[in-house]
Amino acid sequence: MIFPDRCKEVGYASTKPCGDRVYFLSRYLVRDTGSGDEVLEITIDPAESGMMRPIAASKVIASEGETFRYPEKVQIHDRTRLIGLALDSGYRCTIFTGLDEHMTFVLDPDMSGLLRIHVYDVAPPRPSLSSCISELESVGLFEELSVIFCHHTRDITEVQADVYPCRAAGYSRTLDADPMLGGERVAGCLTSSQLFTGCYGNDFVLENICPLESVHEEPFIARCCRSEREGIGIYKEKFGAVVHWGASPAHIARAVNNLVEEWRSK
Repeated sequence: MIFPDRCKEVGYASTKPCGDRVYFLSRYLVRDTGSGDEVLEITIDPAESGMMRPIAASKVIASEGETFRYPEKVQIHDRTRLIGLALDSGYRCTIFTGLDEHMTFVLDPDMSGLLRIHVYDVAPPRPSLSSCISELESVGLFEELSVIFCHHTRDITEVQADVYPCRAAGYSRTLDADPMLGGERVAGCLTSSQLFTGCYGNDFVLENICPLESVHEEPFIARCCRSEREGIGIYKEKFGAVVHWGASPAHIARAVNNLVEEWRSK
């Protein structure tokens, strides 16, 4: 796969305001042939200097019949999404125009080189970790990591229970707002268990819904309401990161970056 690291490496060669010279950082040119676009790989003359330099060599790496121009503007820093769109196009090469009019392309798209990070969360209410990661990814915050996120969000409504964690999720009977009578089946976690025991005793059955209980792949990132579990380490024999239930987007972004760094270093 060829996917330029920076949009400044890609030039548009349909006009020649400087003759046959190109911007000194250019490595690829997109050229309109009149019946479609082709992509060339170029070598700048190393003996020359200046901002605009002559081309020493060039070759076509995607012909007009192999190339597709994606019709909508995209966030070109969301590299994982662009690889997916290129795969879906059915062409060897897909050319993208960014929101700021910069250009890039993906040639021979391939997801196999991306690191898969497994995201574990629950809903309702909003799966804040999973949603936050998707939002950060969509603006290109994880551009340089070469990762793909696999989301595993458990639907708490499918848990057969008498009592659920909190009113925020929209349940009619919850541990945070209703008195317990004893004998309830509670959808919750260690914190829920401690709350029930502290207020009502041990007459209940816990259906554990903590995202960490669902972990079965690595590397992973999951959220948990226990602050002592925060950080990067091993859980259920799997390597991953744990962030607090109310972690901020900045904290989540740092956790993802640290997770990737430690996983690749080991």
